[in-house]
Amino acid sequence: MEHTDLIDKRLTDLEIKAGFTEDLLDHLNQLVVRQQQQIDLLINEVIQLRQQASDASAGGFRSLRDELPPHY
Repeated sequence: MEHTDLIDKRLTDLEIKAGFTEDLLDHLNQLVVRQQQQIDLLINEVIQLRQQASDASAGGFRSLRDELPPHY
């Protein structure tokens, strides 16, 4: 009888571990999806900033006064 009780306990422990592992995997998958969305947004922002920089440099001469920080 003790042998089957030990097997049942080990099986129960394995099932609990498997459940926690599934939860962890789901959490990590959600985290990866969120990070990929953030990466995509950042890539789009970099593309826009590069476009703005190339548009500004193509605009011709700019006064140094235009370069003053806003608090002046």
